[in-house]
Amino acid sequence: MTSIFRLAMGDDFDRLHPQLRRRFSVGLDSGEACVGRGVMDRIWHGRPYVKPFLALGAVRNILVPRTGRRVPFTIENVPYTDAYGRETVTFVRTFELAGGARRFDATMVYSPERDCVLDYLGTHQHLASDLHPTAEPDGSLLIRSGRHRFREGPVDTRVPELIGGDAEVRESYDDAAGCFRIRVSVTNRRFGPLFGYEGAFAATYVPLRSYGPRAGLRPVREEARA
Repeated sequence: MTSIFRLAMGDDFDRLHPQLRRRFSVGLDSGEACVGRGVMDRIWHGRPYVKPFLALGAVRNILVPRTGRRVPFTIENVPYTDAYGRETVTFVRTFELAGGARRFDATMVYSPERDCVLDYLGTHQHLASDLHPTAEPDGSLLIRSGRHRFREGPVDTRVPELIGGDAEVRESYDDAAGCFRIRVSVTNRRFGPLFGYEGAFAATYVPLRSYGPRAGLRPVREEARA
């Protein structure tokens, strides 16, 4: 079994920095979970009118409705088999903000139909985004989002660009500091920047037999539609 990111990237995966290759090889075959802990130097929002949108998403652990500086951060990447037999990896981010912890949840699978990583957002997987990862010349990882879809009961519709957000994630490894550096931004093509964060973290690899998907890590509802 090959990791979901290697499946999506093919030979391009081998161009990543060795530490990124290990981190994004986490899967059932590796037998490991990856837990990253560090500090986000900045969590930012766009203009004031985006705040209601962020607050609504936060109800289901999608995006973060508050800003902050020097925010302690944890990301849990834990592989498991979902209810539909697909290898899935959690990308659960916890931000320890002054007013209380906030989570930004995602679970990812590989979509052979579109040859990309499929990113289910939130506690109920209502939103699904195509992710297209590529290796940059310096060995860093660039991930750009593609099509977004909304699923609720019989509803299965593409999210219009007018209200959707284009995500860009850049992750690299700093050899001198011995840590990963990450920068995330979400923008709307009409309204501009919506949300983002940037900072650094160190990673620990833990055997799955001792660190499986703990209670509350998997989504409440899993979506079959890819």
